Amino acid sequence: MDWSHYRFHSVWELDAPPARVFAVLADADRYPDWWPQIRRVGRLGEHTGTAVFRSVVPYELHVTATQQRHDPAAGVLEAALHGDLEGWVRWTVAAAPAGGTLARYDQEVFVRKPLMRRLALPGRPLFRLNHALMMRAGRRGLRALLAAGGTPAGEPSDGAV
Repeated sequence: MDWSHYRFHSVWELDAPPARVFAVLADADRYPDWWPQIRRVGRLGEHTGTAVFRSVVPYELHVTATQQRHDPAAGVLEAALHGDLEGWVRWTVAAAPAGGTLARYDQEVFVRKPLMRRLALPGRPLFRLNHALMMRAGRRGLRALLAAGGTPAGEPSDGAV
């Protein structure tokens, strides 16, 4: 087993219509406005950008994300990741049976950051906890944004990633 390989899965229940949730999630340029652990994003091209993440553990992860799929009809956003993380991330947005939206987050990555690779086995529980805390804060931030009735910049843009 490669201890630097991770698969993550989360489902967020959100009180907003799927199209609105999709629009906010598609606007990657605005993630730092509502997701505190996403420290910075930058655009490299129409479908490529950079992001810097930092959660509880005091290290930053730098990635380049390239949009692979942007399908509002299917509710799917997917990006390839390169840099400190190599792999992919996907959001799947769908109507919840009881109303609102289910936003499913899936990620499969290999960690390439040298320090994290050296600490792969003993640090794995801490790295997984760090990710869980980051996801919890993201869910909180998105819920607050949606409850406030706005999007980070008023109207969602067609974000690259």
